[in-house]
Amino acid sequence: MTKRRARGDGGLHWDESRQRWIASVTVGYTPAGRRIVRKGAGRTKTEAKEKLKEVLRDHEDGLAIAPTNYTVKNAVEDWLRFGLADKAAKTVETCTIHAKTYIIPDLGARKLRELSAEDVERWLEVKAKTLSTRTLQALHSVLNRSVRRAMARDKVKRNVVELCAVPQGTAGRPSRSLNFAQAVALLAKSEEHRMHPYIAVSLLTGARTEELRDLRWEHVDLKGKPAKGDVPEVPPHIAVWRSVRAGGDTKTRKSRRTLALPARAIDALKTQRAQQRREKAAAGEGWKEHGLVFASKVGTPLDASHVRRDFRNAIRGAEGIYADSWTPRELRHSFVSLLSDGGLSIDEIAKLVGHSSTAVTETVYRHQIRPVIQTGATAMDRIFKGE
Repeated sequence: MTKRRARGDGGLHWDESRQRWIASVTVGYTPAGRRIVRKGAGRTKTEAKEKLKEVLRDHEDGLAIAPTNYTVKNAVEDWLRFGLADKAAKTVETCTIHAKTYIIPDLGARKLRELSAEDVERWLEVKAKTLSTRTLQALHSVLNRSVRRAMARDKVKRNVVELCAVPQGTAGRPSRSLNFAQAVALLAKSEEHRMHPYIAVSLLTGARTEELRDLRWEHVDLKGKPAKGDVPEVPPHIAVWRSVRAGGDTKTRKSRRTLALPARAIDALKTQRAQQRREKAAAGEGWKEHGLVFASKVGTPLDASHVRRDFRNAIRGAEGIYADSWTPRELRHSFVSLLSDGGLSIDEIAKLVGHSSTAVTETVYRHQIRPVIQTGATAMDRIFKGE
């Protein structure tokens, strides 16, 4: 004879529509007097009871655990929708691509409660065979933040992704720098293209591409001021105080700097000003004024992909340079290497490129605010003198 269940033990019944045994128990009442019921389902009575025990343990831990069908895909999509509200559009786009290209197809169907550190480690190990270390770090970051957000909202007990280290991925294409002969050839060839002023200023000042894309005419002084009394001379310069990053600020506080301009850069900016006046006149009412030094033919901000395309078109055919294998950011690398070859100290170079220390300058960029930092302009004038 079946033993009668005691009061408080809950109930156990067969659900014909789900084809499952359902174990349930009342754990309390709402302020309105309605019962709060917790349930567990399984193919057998024992499995249903075990599921109910697990749910009750979660309840005793104070966790309002989400339904057991809450998956990694749900967590990632929730984070993409709500966790990136204050981020730049480019950041949102990049995270979405990582999530939809790699994370959701591979791990999305996995129930979040059942995701283990071993699952994540094996997945990263497989991806390490085809992806760079930087991409692996980005994937780990997206997954980690998604699960962390889910944990903060009681969707899962703990974040197993934080327990996993990122493996070494495949080697990416190393950044390169132009030697002196290539730099001369590049500048000469680009004179035929409207991108020449951008290329010249980038190569001769070491400014980042995102800094030049947001450089304003109000931050350019092509005349300077002579010394007067106790006030020292102020040479022609650009104030690198902005970038296209979220909020308009530079990459770091050290990146805010004022740089004297070498003679070639001054000439290039004068050319750019005259060229922009002609384009503004040609555009007429279609011109969109943003005060940008480097803009499109109708005054709008430059997109990074357009800069890369125009840069390669501008240098195509330069002696000793295969245009499609170079990017605009490598002009900054070239700036560091040319100054290093020219004898400038690594400390001065770090100041010029806006690094907080010399470590990055030496390991990443060297391949062979205020006051105005003049050493870069002086060295560049000396390097390119009588080429």
